Amino acid sequence: MAEPLVARSALRAHVAPPFAPAGTPGVTLREVPDLTLASVAALKGREAELAEAVKAAYGLELPQGPKRVASGPVAFVGAGPGKWLAVSSEATDFSALPAAVADQSDGRSAFRLAGPKARETLATLVQIDLHPRAFGPGDVALTHAASIAVTLWQLDDEPSYEIVMFRTYAATLWRWLVEARRSRGIEARLAG
Repeated sequence: MAEPLVARSALRAHVAPPFAPAGTPGVTLREVPDLTLASVAALKGREAELAEAVKAAYGLELPQGPKRVASGPVAFVGAGPGKWLAVSSEATDFSALPAAVADQSDGRSAFRLAGPKARETLATLVQIDLHPRAFGPGDVALTHAASIAVTLWQLDDEPSYEIVMFRTYAATLWRWLVEARRSRGIEARLAG
């Protein structure tokens, strides 16, 4: 009898080892498990209909440009003209939206990087200006971190960031982030 399919993390301790500094960590790195992720693309001529459907279903105005808006467990991240990444911390079915919707949950992984040294850590891997006057809460970037395509957004002023990448690159990016902060104090722990 075949074994049932079970969703599993892209990370395991042998490929993404936990790390804890001797003192107080300046950065925490965590996997964000069990996210529902879907790419949403407006159908030609139906952008207003999609915006109305998102407002009715989730109480959100679709962001224009590289921004993130959230209400409760659901967020929409601007990913290009007429395109968004729908994100939910709960099981959410976005397929009823009047748009081209593709589930990305099993193909992507997500990390949360937080703490007083999070901006400095991330700045060693991305080539965008993360200074608070240029990139703040709700701002989004589709960029590369250590040559890995990522979508990242800032959640708050702490600062806390969420980083989404293709699942196959999760362990590599994890190791890069740990190495970028090792000398300055990172606590990296897998979910579970």
